[in-house]
Amino acid sequence: MKTLKIAAVQTHPVFGRVEENLAAALDLLPPGCDLAVLPELFSTGYQFASRAEARDLAEDLVSDPAPGSVCAGLTEAAAATGITIVAGLAEKDGDRLFNSSVLIRPDGTRGLYRKVHLFLDEKSIFTPGNLGFPVFEACGTTVGMMVCFDWIFPESARSLALGGAEVLCHPSNLVLPWCQAAMVTRCQENMVAAVTANRVGTENRTGSELSFSGRSQVLSRMGERMAGLDEMETGVAMAEVEIIERDKLFTPRNDLWADRRPEAYRTEPTGG
Repeated sequence: MKTLKIAAVQTHPVFGRVEENLAAALDLLPPGCDLAVLPELFSTGYQFASRAEARDLAEDLVSDPAPGSVCAGLTEAAAATGITIVAGLAEKDGDRLFNSSVLIRPDGTRGLYRKVHLFLDEKSIFTPGNLGFPVFEACGTTVGMMVCFDWIFPESARSLALGGAEVLCHPSNLVLPWCQAAMVTRCQENMVAAVTANRVGTENRTGSELSFSGRSQVLSRMGERMAGLDEMETGVAMAEVEIIERDKLFTPRNDLWADRRPEAYRTEPTGG
């Protein structure tokens, strides 16, 4: 068993003001933290008017970070603070755009996740993620990333947990009211910790106003809310979270992995 100091960073980005949004987020990183999670699309804002606009603000996250890029700024911050940073960014890869999350360790090495389940008008901007649900070694444990609307599909968290993730890092721009409560269940059904980093504020750039719900939180492996913020404030929710590797013993006689019966489960809808 180990204890990690984990933080959810809740920001209020202004669309298109990338340098300002990056600086504001980095100013909130808490000293002494092991792992900090920033929101989805934290540096650009969320409501792109077109694919061309998204491409102009997106970054290459596969190659070494370009000087002056957001990824470079996050890399420098991770090195300077010793914090492993997870952050949501718009990614360009050839002709494709992804709603992605990057994990950056203090030594500069990185992990990448591309959002699998696109929400609403994201389907007009981004390509669904093509990397599955990878897991990464970081902070002396194994972590996985999911982005915002991935929460509503139990398979997202389950895939990460089956892959060995002990902490779910969940950059978000949540507008629906149910996620924060549902993530309690995601923790309980997989016995993993989770950190949802949401944003606050509103955007109305396409004729449809979106209000972001805040309430970022850090949850224990049994779904206890260890730290959280409200729906309006910017700031940090940080907690010391116990990580118990590979322990899925829910009761003295129930192991969540050993008790699974995949042969009994449907994986596709049936009926007409």
